[in-house]
Formats: sequence, structure tokens, C-alpha cells
Amino acid sequence: MSGGPLIESLAQFHFLRPWWLLLAAPAFGLWALQRRAADVAARWRRAIDPVLLRHLIVDGGGRRRASPETLLLATWIVGAVAVAGPSWRQAPSPFAQAARPAMFVLKVTPSMLERDLAPTRLDRARQKMSDLLRLREGAPTGLVAYAGSAHLVLPPTSDGAVTNEMAGALAPDLMPRQGDALAQAVTLAAATLKHAGQGGSILIFADAAPALQNAAPGAPVILFAMLPQARAASDPSLAAAASALHARLVATTLDDGDVAELAQILATAGPPPPAPGEGERWEEAGYWLTPLLALMVLFWFRRGWALA
Repeated sequence: MSGGPLIESLAQFHFLRPWWLLLAAPAFGLWALQRRAADVAARWRRAIDPVLLRHLIVDGGGRRRASPETLLLATWIVGAVAVAGPSWRQAPSPFAQAARPAMFVLKVTPSMLERDLAPTRLDRARQKMSDLLRLREGAPTGLVAYAGSAHLVLPPTSDGAVTNEMAGALAPDLMPRQGDALAQAVTLAAATLKHAGQGGSILIFADAAPALQNAAPGAPVILFAMLPQARAASDPSLAAAASALHARLVATTLDDGDVAELAQILATAGPPPPAPGEGERWEEAGYWLTPLLALMVLFWFRRGWALA
């Protein structure tokens, strides 16, 4: 049926901020008061015969169709309707197809300068991070650095080049305190994800971990061991930390198999992103009334128009 889409749009028509329509009430009141005050004939009807009065008053036979008070009323009502947010269709949410966010937690301590992973453990972590960002191109990724204290370097961003640049500038001598504040770093990463309101996972780049009690942060955690592959699986501190954080432990490989595994884990960990058709929002159409408002304002530049 040809009228189907129109009928459906009318059925879904509503205002996003309907309380702004209450502005129309004082507009009608002021318009009525102005019309009454401007009615010269009303002042004389009780004293002069109406038949005679019509001939004694200039322009007594009627009013201008486009008077200042009528135009002001129309402008006021159109403006109230525009601000009220008329809407009749939905638009997909900008996050409907977004990839799952992640927070990278990078350990920046002197131990990360060991060369059993060439060129150093820290440099290898940066290389793996860069490869992972390339596989997750466009996915929001943030960065936390920690040693004896944890610090938010970058909130989740889809610009992988910025994340790589920030990670490349980190060094142990820049950290204000030496130590291993892994629990604080994970808590900070989880809080950052929660503040962003998108969920996501936490990926830790570390070569060792302190003793932790049950410290599950409420987000999926992956512990990426920055040790030679043979040592990663047998390191007791990393195994204990993975258990305390309810994390999955991933060992470093010489090829890109570890990066591919991490990308797969990050793509499937946590709650799924909104599916197509979900997470939609009502599209506001009030801005379409802006040209009409501009045209109505132009009438106030007519010579002789005034309203007191």
C-alpha cells in the first residue's frame, strides 16, 4: 500500500522533550491580551451604535492578516515545537556495530628491560601491542602503565597510532615509584572501562606478578606473559596472579600466533556489542524547522512593524 510508510511514521510520531510544548500556553495568553488591547472598537461599543461605529473607525472593517502579534505567536509555537524534539523514526546507534573495547595494562619496571626477549621484554610488549592494535583496527583501546603505582595514560580511543605513540614513550625511569602495583592497575583499568560505559576486557603485559588475593575486577582479564615461551607456563607468580584475577594466561610466541589468539579472545570476551537493529535511538527532526523560523524572523525587518 502506497500510504504504508506515511501511516507508520504518523503512528510513531512523538516528541522527545514534550514539556517544552507548555511554552505554547503563555504564547496564546499574551497573544489574546495583545489582540484585546489593540482592539480600538471594543472601547467604544458601549457608547456608540455598532452600525455607526464601523464607519467612524479607520480600518474598522477588519485587521491585517499578518499582524506582528500573530507572527510572534506563530514563531513562538514553531520554536517550541522545534525544541520539543519531534521524531518519527529511529537511527542506528553509533555503537551498534562497535568492536569490544579493551584496556592494555603495561608493566614498566626495570625487570621489563631484561633481554631474554629481544630486544627487551618491554620492547617486545610494545611490538605485540602494535600488532594487536593492527588486528583490532578501529576498536577502542586504552592504556594504563604501572610500576609501584598505576597511572592512566590514555582512555579508550579508536586511534591505534596514538596508543602506540604513548606506549613507546614509557620507560622505567619515568615512573614515579618502583614496585609492582598490579592490583591497583587492574582496578584503574576496570574503572576506566566502567566510566566509558561500553564494557570491555583488560589485557596485562607483565613478566611477573605480586601475590594477589581474589581480585577479580568485574571485567574479563587476559594475562600476557612477557617471558620466553618455555618459562611463561611454569612461572608461579604469573599462574597465581591469573588464578586470583580469574584471568586467562597467554604465553609469548616467536610468530604472531599469540597476537592472533589475543585478538580472538578480546573479540569474544565479555558481553556482546549491540546487534544490528539494537541500541537504536530516536532521530530528532526539530532542526528541519530552523529555515522556517529564519524566514519568520525576516518579517520583523518590515518597515513600521513594532510590538509593545
